[in-house]
Amino acid sequence: MKIGELSRRTGASLRSLRYYEQQRLLSPMRTGNGYREYSPYAVEQVETIRFYLNLGFSTEQIAGFLHCVLQNKESFCREVLPVYETKIADLDDQIRLLCRIKSNLEERVRAIMEEQGQPAPERSKGELSYGSDNDDG
Repeated sequence: MKIGELSRRTGASLRSLRYYEQQRLLSPMRTGNGYREYSPYAVEQVETIRFYLNLGFSTEQIAGFLHCVLQNKESFCREVLPVYETKIADLDDQIRLLCRIKSNLEERVRAIMEEQGQPAPERSKGELSYGSDNDDG
């Protein structure tokens, strides 16, 4: 199948498909006139690539285990679990950093409002409340 058909069947843009090829995640054959020719198997490959991209993995990380997960269940691919564990640790670090930033911003909002003589916003379920939730206008 040609690149346009693969794009239509997977929802991936032509640019994305070319990028996946550049990153060695897809390997189309080339016809005599240089056109890319993809096997029907490429649809599953692209869907799998997009699945892992949506989990936040880089194309480099995906390249490390893509062949295995296309051939086997994830649980049989020993390359996958360490990548998942590293990603979870990275996410935990990012969450902690974002929580610190949020806390600092909330403190700045309270300090500014106090200096302006306004009542400090109330905390509700981990968020600052800036007035009524009523949208009556």
